[in-house]
Amino acid sequence: MKGKIIKGIAGFYYVNAEDSNLYECKAKGIFRKKGVKPLVGDFVRFEVIDEEEQTGNIIELLPRKNALIRPAAANIDQALVIFAVDQPAPNFHLLDRFLILMGSQQISCLVCFNKKDLATGKQLEEIKRRYEPAQYPVIFSSTLGQTAGAFDEESGIGMLKSFLKSKTTAVAGPSGVGKSSIINCLQSEITMETGKISEKIDRGKHTTRHSELIYMGDQSYIMDTPGFSSIYLDSIKEEEVKELMPEFLAYESQCRFQGCMHLGEPECGVKSAVSCQKIHAGRYLNYQKIIEEKKNSKSRRRYF
Repeated sequence: MKGKIIKGIAGFYYVNAEDSNLYECKAKGIFRKKGVKPLVGDFVRFEVIDEEEQTGNIIELLPRKNALIRPAAANIDQALVIFAVDQPAPNFHLLDRFLILMGSQQISCLVCFNKKDLATGKQLEEIKRRYEPAQYPVIFSSTLGQTAGAFDEESGIGMLKSFLKSKTTAVAGPSGVGKSSIINCLQSEITMETGKISEKIDRGKHTTRHSELIYMGDQSYIMDTPGFSSIYLDSIKEEEVKELMPEFLAYESQCRFQGCMHLGEPECGVKSAVSCQKIHAGRYLNYQKIIEEKKNSKSRRRYF
């Protein structure tokens, strides 16, 4: 039988099968011998061991179109990254790192800023201006007063749901931004544990302990993942980073030098676009920081 892994925990894989039943499966030892691990989102073939108990063994992983390490998932159509507009304040450097990482995997991204009820119109407009040139869809949401399966259009949840239709979407973001609350609003069958913000350290408690796909109907799946506080870009080469800043592309033809890194070179189209506010200065600054970090990392490797 064929199916899709929707949850993996403690060596067990829960497969949503083509007969519409959910089977608890173990992976055959051959996967361990080959160093291959099934991932949430994998399409698999499995054998049924007990029809009544709905248990089985995974015998084959079907070809993947992509695979992520963080979050650990396969066959993702898009990523939805959620930050809060406040409490906690958005870490734009962390967000930009996530967008670069997803871009390197050729996974498109939606950007959601939750808790819009805590922000002024001017703050929301500034956030929008930061990401519009990069052509990332930006959605502002609020779960205040909203309930699962019932929300008003002002909340932004309806717009968010329309972007998720008929896709498998990985939902990611730091702890405490309201990811689980948004997921509760998007579907009514599963209520996830929601954590309160720790007043002492102003960050959310880690409440999501494993990755799982939640079926929302209309062939739509969302995958909630544990909150992250860092994003590693070790696998991305220094010269590749600029290619993963979408707003740079329109101005690279105006650079004097082919292969311009948009740093210290004269007559740089990208730097000119930053000066004219066609590219957001904050985005460009984060690009500089990432390149500098990679240069320093390379120097340390040479030294040691």
